[in-house]
Amino acid sequence: MMSGYEQRIRRSVALLQEASTVTAFSGAGISTESGLSDFRSPGGVWDRYRVVTYQEFLASAEARKEYWRMKHALFDELKHARPNRAHRALAALERAGKLEHLITQNIDGLHQEAGNAPERVVELHGTNRKALCLDCGKAWPIEQIDAILEAVGFDPPCDACGGPVKPATVSFGQAMPETEMLRACAQAAGCDLLLMLGSSLQVEPAASIPRLAHSEGARLIFVNRTETPQDHLATVLFREDIGQVLHDLVARFGAPPWEGS
Repeated sequence: MMSGYEQRIRRSVALLQEASTVTAFSGAGISTESGLSDFRSPGGVWDRYRVVTYQEFLASAEARKEYWRMKHALFDELKHARPNRAHRALAALERAGKLEHLITQNIDGLHQEAGNAPERVVELHGTNRKALCLDCGKAWPIEQIDAILEAVGFDPPCDACGGPVKPATVSFGQAMPETEMLRACAQAAGCDLLLMLGSSLQVEPAASIPRLAHSEGARLIFVNRTETPQDHLATVLFREDIGQVLHDLVARFGAPPWEGS
């Protein structure tokens, strides 16, 4: 007798084959296999450091120092992280001409490192791969800023104007990037299959993406370890490991093999 998992994989392959426009939506759960902490999990970053809002970052040198200490710890994880099976599977789907868009809540840049074209990836919460001066807009590779954090007391000033420097990520209390949000909404509304991968769907407005796709008639495949408020919208629901599910789905679909498969 066919297992429930096998039935769901076959159903998902059929949905993938039938779809004309496929969009993926990823959250922190897709990167845990790469060794990156899920912020909300026990022992995650929010357990170890105080959350600093954008307003606090602008107003207080001490808040900026607390923020940068947290980021410094994250960068140590990031520099050792590599794309995992789930990232590589999505890159394989793109190479096969099946994945049209990739919307991510993640700030780690691993989708692009795995081979997804940067122009197809919408980073809703920005990226940890670079830092920006909030006054003049000068940009640096994050490695350059990270290397001087301890020397400048974890409050790096812009070397062009003296303004505050911050990773190019969206903090609590900071406005979402309008261009990226509009692109993501258009992609969700225009797809006929959405892969929701590793998000708790608790952070708005990003959590509205699956709801929008469903309201416009898309089928939804959810792959997430824990329950979400939108599980009832899913056509197919997986609680299994994201890397394994995507590996099996892409292999059955017949996309070209990827390194490390």
